[in-house]
Amino acid sequence: MARMARSRSIYACSKCGAQQAQWHGRCPECGAWSTLAEEVVGGNANTGANLLQVEKRTGAAKVRPLRDITTDATPRIPTGIPELDRVLGGGLVPASVVLIGGEPGVGKSTLALQLAVGLEHQGPFLYVTGEESPEQVRLRAQRLPRIPEAMLVLAETRVEEIAGPWRERDPKVVLVDSIQTVHTDRAESAPGSVTQVRECAALLAATAKSHGAALILIGHVTKDGNLAGPRLLEHLVDVVLNFEGDRGQAFRLLRASKNRFGSTDEVGVFTMGATGLEGVANPSELLLAERQTGTAGSCIVPIVAGSRPMLVELQALVAPAGYGTARRTSIGIDDGRLALLLAALDRCSDIDLVANDVYVNVAGGVRIAEPGADLALALALASSRLDLPLPPDVAACGEVGLGGEVRRVARLDLRLREAVRLGFRRVLIPAGAEEVARAPDDARVIPVADVGAAVAWLRASVSGKAS
Repeated sequence: MARMARSRSIYACSKCGAQQAQWHGRCPECGAWSTLAEEVVGGNANTGANLLQVEKRTGAAKVRPLRDITTDATPRIPTGIPELDRVLGGGLVPASVVLIGGEPGVGKSTLALQLAVGLEHQGPFLYVTGEESPEQVRLRAQRLPRIPEAMLVLAETRVEEIAGPWRERDPKVVLVDSIQTVHTDRAESAPGSVTQVRECAALLAATAKSHGAALILIGHVTKDGNLAGPRLLEHLVDVVLNFEGDRGQAFRLLRASKNRFGSTDEVGVFTMGATGLEGVANPSELLLAERQTGTAGSCIVPIVAGSRPMLVELQALVAPAGYGTARRTSIGIDDGRLALLLAALDRCSDIDLVANDVYVNVAGGVRIAEPGADLALALALASSRLDLPLPPDVAACGEVGLGGEVRRVARLDLRLREAVRLGFRRVLIPAGAEEVARAPDDARVIPVADVGAAVAWLRASVSGKAS
């Protein structure tokens, strides 16, 4: 009789996935602190490939030339939510695994219910909830304009118990809310641990791919904004969507950090209202709706999110430092970019910012990662320090280098068209780019070579000498 393997413990890093024989306070591989978690291997763990496997395979997979493989048999499934389809690349792909992560209260579960409404005509939709009872799901669904009456709700935290309803109903889409609350008998650790998240996700993903159902996993995030659980979770799934937004703001952004079936550049824009999430077709008008003209420290920048241009207001406040070292605070802008711009302004212009506190904010709760907002932020800082408001019809875009020079940015023509469409007739751009990006007849581009020239133009605009 074969002897049963004895269970033993190993310690896996939740950051890099490295395994150690004993616990360490710091991972020897990646250097992260307090990331090693105990995992039990061996013993009575079930080694089944997926939840619904009831018979052994009779043959091995066949090798086929790539030219003979077509995608006509797996058309995309429209979700009924245009902004979500934009990010996914046209809709859900059958047998794919999508992971949606975000902070608590950002709207992940609301998006899941609205997704069930949009997919009602596609076939059965199985909603597995590990955090709420079916009655709580119903109460949350009642605030939507339309209740997904045909949605199948299963309140279960044990993965093996999902097999029966999955086999009986044969759903086209299965959604698990959330992956951190379910557990499997294959692992002996607590729900939410590195082992449980990995094993549960692997079981569910293998089941979805073998039966052609689209699987959507709702995931929690850590205080750093990263998806909770092992890094392997992101490698295991096909699409990783990040739901961003401040709970105090109605604005929400949906980005794809990984997409095997489409681009990762597209961004979905939503607003959270009393009846759920609503797609925003024109985000620029929404972001500039509360803008006040004639205020020092404000500048408009046209940014590009995927294939969509957006106008965003950058706000800066420069005030005398009360005591000690001057403070630098930024919301929505990387601290490193702010430090670079402050150094460039101090070196290449006559503006003194060393002894002043600096506060920077992106209105609407938007986070800007692209360098195309550098010139606009530099103008906002100079405007606040000099107490000179920018003209209300002025926008700016360009990257600022370490030498203070203003460099070109991508998709400049698209940015110009969006700025002119919303009434901005003068746009500051990098010198030399006016030959590539031509402004419409009723607008004018203003080339600037460096931040010193931009500050000089700001002073001239107030005296009426600027072009």
